[in-house]
Amino acid sequence: MRREQIAAQLYTVREYTQTPEAFRLTLKRVAEMGYASVQVSAIGPIPPEQVKAYADEAGLSICATHIGFDRLRDNLDAVIQDHKLWNCRYVGLGSMPDRYRADREGYEAFGREMAPIARRLQDNGLQFVYHNHRFEFARIDGDRIGMDYLLQETDPEAFGMELDVYWAQAGGGTAADWVRKMKGRMAVVHLKDMAIVEDAAVTAELGEGNMDISGIVAACREIGVEWYVVEQDNCRRDPFESLAISYRRLMREMSS
Repeated sequence: MRREQIAAQLYTVREYTQTPEAFRLTLKRVAEMGYASVQVSAIGPIPPEQVKAYADEAGLSICATHIGFDRLRDNLDAVIQDHKLWNCRYVGLGSMPDRYRADREGYEAFGREMAPIARRLQDNGLQFVYHNHRFEFARIDGDRIGMDYLLQETDPEAFGMELDVYWAQAGGGTAADWVRKMKGRMAVVHLKDMAIVEDAAVTAELGEGNMDISGIVAACREIGVEWYVVEQDNCRRDPFESLAISYRRLMREMSS
C-alpha cells in the first residue's frame, strides 16, 4: 500500500458536498489531510466538468464512484461519459434495490439486470464494482448466503466487488477472510472500524474500534487491492476529523 492508493469516500462528508462551492472546499480539506484520491458519492447536482476541475485543482484523482441503480440502468451512456471525463475506471453500485434482497429469485433477477450493464462498462474500459452491506450475508438458498451467490453466479471479469469490511464483520463473517475470497475480483475496498457504543455496533474511525485493521490491510495487500477507501457511514465527531484519524491510521500501516 502506498499513500497514492489511499482515498476518501465522499459519502462520509456528504453534508458538505451538496453545492459546487461546498464541494470545492471539501476537496481542498480532504487533500490537505494527505489523501490522494476520492470516491465520488452522494454529492449534489454539480456538473461533471466542475467535479473534474475541482478535483484537479485540489490535486486529487477520482478513483471510483457510487452510482444509483436507476441511473446505471437508464442513463448508462452518460455514466460512461462522466467516468471517462474523470479518468475513473471503477463504477460502483452502493447496494442492490430492496426488491431483489429477499431470496434466491431476487438475486437471480438482480444478476440478470446487472449483467449487460457490467459488460457494457467493461467494453468501454471501465469496471463495475458492487458494494455490500449486511443483508448480503443472510441465507437465501439453503446454506448459501447472498454474497456467495454474487461471487459464484456472476461473471468474475465484468462483475467486480467492493467489499465493505465493516458490513462483512457485521454480517457474521471475518473481514480478512472475506477480503481473501475476493481475490481476482476486487480492486477497491471500503475500510471502516466497528465500535460498541451503548450496547450497539457503530461505524468508527480506523483504530478506534475492535476490528483487526492490520490483518485486514495485510489481506488486501495479499490479493493486490488497488484502492484503500476510507468510509464512515455515521460519525460521532466532525466527519473531517474522522477522515483524518483514519488516514493517519492507514499511514501507520503503510510504514509497518
